[in-house]
Amino acid sequence: MMTRSDGREAAALRPVTIETGLQRNPEGSVLYRSGGTLVLVSASVEEGVRDFLRGSGRGWVTAEYAMHPRCSPGRQARDGRRAGGGIDGRAQEIQRLVGRALRAAVVPEKLRERTITIDCDVLDADGGTRTASVTGGFVALAMALDGLRRRGLVGPGVLRAPVAAVSVGLVDHVPLLDLCYTEDRDAQVDLNVVGTFDGGLVEVQGTAEDAPMTRAEHDALLSLALGGLPALFAAQQAALTRVGVDLDALLG
Repeated sequence: MMTRSDGREAAALRPVTIETGLQRNPEGSVLYRSGGTLVLVSASVEEGVRDFLRGSGRGWVTAEYAMHPRCSPGRQARDGRRAGGGIDGRAQEIQRLVGRALRAAVVPEKLRERTITIDCDVLDADGGTRTASVTGGFVALAMALDGLRRRGLVGPGVLRAPVAAVSVGLVDHVPLLDLCYTEDRDAQVDLNVVGTFDGGLVEVQGTAEDAPMTRAEHDALLSLALGGLPALFAAQQAALTRVGVDLDALLG
């Protein structure tokens, strides 16, 4: 049996904590910790939508993602200050994933023509920053939606289903759940899986770093990921309950 660097079993998540209300200004704010990964997430509500949705009666959920210069052992330049300027390709890819994942949680017609932006700032990175952003992002999103509901601006059914995400991978050909950085670095295969509370799949990102994975390996990793999501949904629910958010009222 493989011994993981932090002593976990192969199918165990890292310890998760979700703190809410750290920021005064956003409609939802969350400090999400998964092992050594720490992400500050905020949800901001704006009236109106982009041009391509104007007049449609549909809302929009989007995301932005950035890494603090000292989230890793060596300092890195902030976006816009690195050579060439602008956001790097990895950050673009991650924020698009987070946006897609959280849009799947919302019924756009029920949100109406308003935009919710999820800002994800990685304070400490030890693997799984994109999955932490999705899982913590849902809590911030639900807080923002609950605030709109209390003001009578959205009604029941604005939320389709809770969404969470987790990584899995093959390390020395052993399937592992919730990879830390060194495991992700050394994995022969890694997947990021976004799923819903009712068992649906939103997105599966997978890559074989060396030899192609088999269908059996892929399916085993997917099952491992889906088996880890219920504990994340429970952590989300507990955090929302502590701040008085009624998910049932949003789900309708």
